[in-house]
Amino acid sequence: MKYQTKSILIARKKRTDKEDFNHRPCFVSLFEKNNPHLNTEGPIKVIDFDKKHKVLIKGLDVNYLLPGNDIVINDLQEIEVEEEGEHIHITGVQKK
Repeated sequence: MKYQTKSILIARKKRTDKEDFNHRPCFVSLFEKNNPHLNTEGPIKVIDFDKKHKVLIKGLDVNYLLPGNDIVINDLQEIEVEEEGEHIHITGVQKK
């Protein structure tokens, strides 16, 4: 599904199944401003996923935030988020 957004934050949640070490719940939060981790405004939308193994990001510049293990993607015009089995595919249009 396509979304109009300025930035996104990708993060994992705590594991729901303590014995499944290969899958985790995660989410993609959409924001109206760049660097959402520095803003006090909340997301305009949150997309939740259960039991995912991998997030694949293609063609976008990303920032990995070490303190929270989160990924931030800024300067977006739109993104497309597709769920395919245990993987999430993220592509989009980014101003560079």
